[in-house]
Amino acid sequence: MSRVRQPPLVTGISPKEGTSWTKVTIRGENLGTGPSDLIGLTICGHNCLLTAEWISASKIVCRVGQDKNDKGDIIVTTKSGGKGTSTVFFKLVKHEKIGILYQSAVWVEEQNYYDMRTDRNKGISPLSQRTGNPLGIDIERGKVPHSDIETLFPGKTADFNRENFSATWYLIENHSTASFEHLKLAANNLKKQASKKNEGNVAYVKGGLSTFFEAQDALAAIHQKLEADGTEKVEGSVTQKLEKVLKSASTTADTLFQEVLGRKDKADSTRNALNVLQRFKFLFNLPLNIERNIQKGDYDVVINDYEKAKSLFGKTEVEVFKKVYAEVETRIEALRKLLLDKLLETPSTLHDQRRYIRYLSELHAPGDPAWKCIGAQHKWILQLMHSCKEGYVKELKGSTILQSPMLDVDSDGRPSPIARLSQTASLKRGSSFQSGRNDSWKYKTPPQAEFVEKLTKVVVSQLPNFWKLWISYVNGSLFSETAEKSGQMEKYRKNAKQKPNDFKKMIQEVMQCLVKLIRGALLPSTLGQEDVMIYGGWGSKAELSGPWLAHVVQTIRHTYESLMALEIPNDILQSIQDLILELRETCVKVTLQHTAEEVKKLADKEDWMVDNEGLTTLPSQFEQSVTQALQSLKSVIECKPAEASIFQHQKTQDRVCTLCINIIQAFISTLEYLSNKPEGDVDTMHVSADISSPDLFGSLNEEPTISSEKKLLIVLSNCNYLERHTLINIADHFEKHGFQGIENITKASTESLKELDQSLFEKFIESKADPIVGSLEPGIYAGYFDWKDCLTPTGVRNYLKEALASMIAVHAEVFSISKQLVPRVMSRIVEAVGEELCRLMQCVSSFSRNGALQARLEICALKDAVSIYLTDEIRSTFDQALDAIPQLSNGSDKKLLEQLLNEFKSSMHLQLVCFQMFSNYEQKT
Repeated sequence: MSRVRQPPLVTGISPKEGTSWTKVTIRGENLGTGPSDLIGLTICGHNCLLTAEWISASKIVCRVGQDKNDKGDIIVTTKSGGKGTSTVFFKLVKHEKIGILYQSAVWVEEQNYYDMRTDRNKGISPLSQRTGNPLGIDIERGKVPHSDIETLFPGKTADFNRENFSATWYLIENHSTASFEHLKLAANNLKKQASKKNEGNVAYVKGGLSTFFEAQDALAAIHQKLEADGTEKVEGSVTQKLEKVLKSASTTADTLFQEVLGRKDKADSTRNALNVLQRFKFLFNLPLNIERNIQKGDYDVVINDYEKAKSLFGKTEVEVFKKVYAEVETRIEALRKLLLDKLLETPSTLHDQRRYIRYLSELHAPGDPAWKCIGAQHKWILQLMHSCKEGYVKELKGSTILQSPMLDVDSDGRPSPIARLSQTASLKRGSSFQSGRNDSWKYKTPPQAEFVEKLTKVVVSQLPNFWKLWISYVNGSLFSETAEKSGQMEKYRKNAKQKPNDFKKMIQEVMQCLVKLIRGALLPSTLGQEDVMIYGGWGSKAELSGPWLAHVVQTIRHTYESLMALEIPNDILQSIQDLILELRETCVKVTLQHTAEEVKKLADKEDWMVDNEGLTTLPSQFEQSVTQALQSLKSVIECKPAEASIFQHQKTQDRVCTLCINIIQAFISTLEYLSNKPEGDVDTMHVSADISSPDLFGSLNEEPTISSEKKLLIVLSNCNYLERHTLINIADHFEKHGFQGIENITKASTESLKELDQSLFEKFIESKADPIVGSLEPGIYAGYFDWKDCLTPTGVRNYLKEALASMIAVHAEVFSISKQLVPRVMSRIVEAVGEELCRLMQCVSSFSRNGALQARLEICALKDAVSIYLTDEIRSTFDQALDAIPQLSNGSDKKLLEQLLNEFKSSMHLQLVCFQMFSNYEQKT
């Protein structure tokens, strides 16, 4: 039949050896399901069941049996598993008998005393402690709730070692389900234990009878001797001898027991001292525990232990406790210094600062550690800012700062804003094909811009914690509840109420340092000489370009927004607003100046290739340059919250207006320079061609030269477009971006443009009209022609036809460049020719009849040919020329004049059709 459970197995015993009645702990498996299941326990063959205490199925506690030099198994027997086995052994040793005169390293219990004289046990019960089950029957607890029992037996207990022991309570709690038979068995067990105890006491008395009888025999012998002598002499002698013997015995006893009693007194003293140490071991171990916990960083444990020791022994009068407590105070003082040093260390997080301040407040540190921390942080921030500047200045003086976007990246792997901005700017610089040259120069970041970005990062990263530390200091959240309960909170709050002005000065100093450091890098002229020595030192470096200044403005704006989020008063941040305003103004000024310089370089990009309207790409490039410049200034000109407009001051408006005018005048100067370039000076850099074409260089070599007259025409055409469109568009852009004084800009620019246009126009007219005008007088008087004596006219003479051909050539040249210039140019040419003919006619002294007819024919032929270009002034000139000629007197002359005019128009129809074509083109447009 198989058992329900496995047999017990003992796998360990502690200790592994010992004398009799040694308490051991047995461990193993399947050691029973409960105290009632344990029915047998032997160690080295001795039954230990009586002292066994079942703890769990894997643990039993008991005492070993009689002392005997032996080594054996530990066998456990249970109802459920039967007899078990053991994998370990226990060695039972027999201890030496220790008497009262022997030195021993352990305290000998007087209960187990052995008589050294007779070597007999005096009958003391071998079991010095009471068993956990005095009745010897099964214990079943938990049947009746403990709370119910307490109400039935107030003031009583079930512990049979206490004076208020209640047997009824004990039975209800441990044997509520026991039967009457079991209780009778329990009563018999108690009687047996009582009888064993009485027998032990009787045996003790019996054991001492021999000594008693020996003393009685000695006394009887003495009495018999005295009775036999019967004399007083003997009695006196005996008495003296007895006194001498007793005195000698007393002396011998004192000698024998003096060392024993001394050791006993010393042992008692040691035992009392050990009791005191055990009772107050918390205090005596506290200095060492404080040292260990400080090394581990468990400051909370140290503070709790110190508060406990202070409440218990802070006012003690015991010298030993005073000495130990003084050592505790020494360690705590060292801890205060350590915490204060850690508090003032930089850099440190706000969490650590709050923690150390709380520790110091709980340790009642002298002074105000929170304010000391605020002061240390203030100095640290200023030191960081100056160190940032010194590092860049030294690096700038030592070597050029070159940065690659591959090295300057954000946490997400993308180039930082500085790298991206520098990379964009570098694309306009061209490239170098020199071997061995480092291309990192393309991504060079201005050190001033990089410094401003790093400086603002320092302020934005450090100042919030500094500000939050102050807020926590003011509202008291830095300190612990202990400080609040002890009244120290009021002390801290009182100190905090006296510090606002001091803290405000600290914040102002940080803001002033930030502003002055940036001014020293970007606007050194705005600092005094002393401030330049402290906050400057950048040397005579080129100022930042417009895009970099715009980037710096955005960086400082973000810094201002971050500081505003901390709810720092506006009056403290006003210096940053003033700095932003000045940087915005400087950015606008530098950008406009740079734009003017770029506009001057547009002359190199003129390719003299005109479109259908007679324009080159130059006007559009100029407008694009201005537009891009204004677009780059858009974010700078726009006002963020709490910012003022850069155009609020009249001085700034005038300065910006002047710079805008300079940009337009720079382009006008560029046009003037282009109009005066020598013939054939063609810039081939901007000729667009397919580099794969084999005729590329051939086409460049075959590029026709451009005459000065053609350049003048192209420039005049650009000037005309500039006045009619470009200047208006630029004015609209200025107005769109909030610029002031647009009318003044437009007016000054238009006047300068008109002066250049008029100058170039007069130059062109002079180059074209003078040859035509100069050929009139020789043509009129060719072949010794005389107005007084000439033949009857047969048609218009050749000089006038040649003049018209030259005018047609001018017309064709102008029409090929710009159709809009044709009326203006041809009107001036016709005017010059008409004025010259008028002068020549007025210089004739007299006309013959044929001469008058010839002159009127030529004047009328010319007038009819260029009739579409006649203005009121030109008509007046022609009328004056006709008035200088005698009128035709008869109808035959008039008829002949009309006939000859028709013949002229018919013969010159092909040449004169160009004027009609322009008239049709003008009507269509």
